Amino acid sequence: MSPDSTEALRHEFAAALGDGGSSPWRAAFAAVPRHVFVPEFYRQDEGGGGWRRVTRSDRGYLETVYSDTALMTQLDAHGVPTSSSSEPGLMLTMLDALDARPGATVFELGTGTGYNAALLAHRLGAENVTSVDVDPDLVALAARRLAESGTRPFVATADGALGYPPRAPYSRFIATAALRSVPRALMEQAVDGAVIVAPIGFGVIRAEVTGPGHAEGRFLPTPALFMPRRLPPGAGPDVSGARNRPPEPTSLAVTAVLAGRWAFPLSLALPGYNAVAWRAADGAVSGMVLWTEDGSTAVAELAGRVRQAGPRRLWDTVEEIASLFPGGEPAREDYGITVTPHTQRFWYGTPEGASWPLPPG
Repeated sequence: MSPDSTEALRHEFAAALGDGGSSPWRAAFAAVPRHVFVPEFYRQDEGGGGWRRVTRSDRGYLETVYSDTALMTQLDAHGVPTSSSSEPGLMLTMLDALDARPGATVFELGTGTGYNAALLAHRLGAENVTSVDVDPDLVALAARRLAESGTRPFVATADGALGYPPRAPYSRFIATAALRSVPRALMEQAVDGAVIVAPIGFGVIRAEVTGPGHAEGRFLPTPALFMPRRLPPGAGPDVSGARNRPPEPTSLAVTAVLAGRWAFPLSLALPGYNAVAWRAADGAVSGMVLWTEDGSTAVAELAGRVRQAGPRRLWDTVEEIASLFPGGEPAREDYGITVTPHTQRFWYGTPEGASWPLPPG
């Protein structure tokens, strides 16, 4: 299957992305063959069961590849997805936010399939694109497919959170793996006025570098859920430790937390948090356990009691956010981020408004 054989499909695909408005990146989506970078993907069985491999020989393959759909492209030995080709409409939104013009030097954290690097190279020039990924197998595949598509941006196996000093400085940074804060190394490799577009929590930040080690910006209105940057596994919940703590009263409804009413700000304030419902014999929710990878754990009961253990009092943070936004979470673009050489925080409304610390970069 040659790129030319999909030309009409690519043009239709590019024109339909997002809201259909004007974007200088639509030409790249029309020109770059996504099927070259996703010769196969995995589709989950109905009901959230196992994953089925889909290849070019399967019916509907091309229609799925050239649709506004995220595609799982790699599974680990346990069948857990570890890499994907992101939703093209979200990719377009992030590229528009990057505001990169031909000649801009771009660093991409997370090569993945190489498709996004190909889009960058098409518009900005391959010589101006540096893309790294921690997975050497992904990098090798991406390099081969980039060459097959007719472009050769610089790709390397490296930890993207460390940037890539040999090719610095950069005027634009884009991440295709979920981060918990802006990596300090990227700030050190940025020119003044550089733009950073990166998924943090369940959103995407667009920040501008305003001076050495300093940046500020707001979240885009678009929700986002990217593969997390690969980190060592953390601790599980310390349920027994929490149950041994004295109960404290809480007026916060467990069902509201489980329903995700404050999911976005909690994804920033409690990076990588997990929440699981406790159920009674009849299947009804009776409580929940909330934990983070440092072992901090909160066990909350439907009856209005909570027990907390570990280095962080997680439920206190949940209650603080819920008290500020009793009607549920406000729009993502109402949140912003401020980066300094020593701290990072996200805030609501204005930089002087309510704020919470982010992990060190």
